[in-house]
Amino acid sequence: MAAASGLNRLRGQIALPDNPMSDGQNFDAPPLSGALPTPQELAAQIAAQRVTSIADYMGAMNAHYYATRDPLGAAGDFTTAPEISQLFGEMIGIWIADIWTRAGRPEFRYVELGPGRGTLAVDALRVMARFQAVPQSVHLVETSPTLAAAQLARIPHAQHHDDVDALPDDLPLIIIANEFFDALPIHQYIRTENGWRERVVVRQDDRLQAAAGDTAADELVPPSLRQHDVGTIVETTPLSAMIMHKCAARLVRGGGAMLAIDYGYSGPAAGDSLQALHRHQFVDVFAQPGEVDVTAHVDFTCLRDAAAHAGARATGPVPQGQWLQHMGIDTRLGSLLRAAPDRQTELISGRNRLVEDKEMGQLFKILGVTAPHWPAPEGFIITP
Repeated sequence: MAAASGLNRLRGQIALPDNPMSDGQNFDAPPLSGALPTPQELAAQIAAQRVTSIADYMGAMNAHYYATRDPLGAAGDFTTAPEISQLFGEMIGIWIADIWTRAGRPEFRYVELGPGRGTLAVDALRVMARFQAVPQSVHLVETSPTLAAAQLARIPHAQHHDDVDALPDDLPLIIIANEFFDALPIHQYIRTENGWRERVVVRQDDRLQAAAGDTAADELVPPSLRQHDVGTIVETTPLSAMIMHKCAARLVRGGGAMLAIDYGYSGPAAGDSLQALHRHQFVDVFAQPGEVDVTAHVDFTCLRDAAAHAGARATGPVPQGQWLQHMGIDTRLGSLLRAAPDRQTELISGRNRLVEDKEMGQLFKILGVTAPHWPAPEGFIITP
């Protein structure tokens, strides 16, 4: 079936019954190796002047942070799109049902990277079932015991994996990565009077802070950015590139499609995007090691290049707001409002947070990745 007509058909069907409740990356670079230190151990190592890169610090802090709490929601540190409104997961479910239908309705497996509480998966799978797009199994890549327990409470039949290498490869995969790549470690490089140096974490004046390291790093900075002024910061993310490359290679071998959704930009670009959240407020990245959510903006050019290097087709990125509108979020909103008029304020507010430019609509981007022999993904049309 043609993409446009098929998508319109899906939009119409989902509106019937309502459920108102609910430049050069090294793609083979290894991830951070060995057991990650605890925040206390890392702080002691830094105090002993062990060289600790921003990537080392970010990896260790986030490993501890996510392993020891549920960070989501009003009582946590941040709220993701699936927790804001069921509309988000439902639009992803429609997207999956559409591309699966146009691919010939093959058997497939649903995969989600960093699935939070499982809210997105529940909403998407509910919609997918409406169109018989039922996966053979559900696979969640999650390293947090706390969040894995929450996911199993909502999706009892899900299978958990520590990394993408453990995912099955016998059937096409449909992979969703929502706010996954932003939490992966980045390397930062700063231009000094003596050239580029990697930023490291040091203890100075009885507090942790970033400083320029001693080792020359000019070759690790994209050539187009090397002539920037002294003080300029550049970020790279080899771990993100490696994970995207592995996912894309799976799609090339076995078929399937992927969505990567995050806040970010199209690089290469200069700037310091490292940030931390605590109780929904921005805080010092180094002030409470292991007790705050440390993230960085995602370089979508890096992800595109990694997918293309694996032989997959990358489409986008496009702004989240435009993608959701193209997928029919306003049609679905109207259906929910008719079914539950008492939820009008909540539903409209949730939609606006997801779609409007001044909220998440422009900052957040969506990248599509598909196997070469799968149909082109819907939603990737940029409007003025």
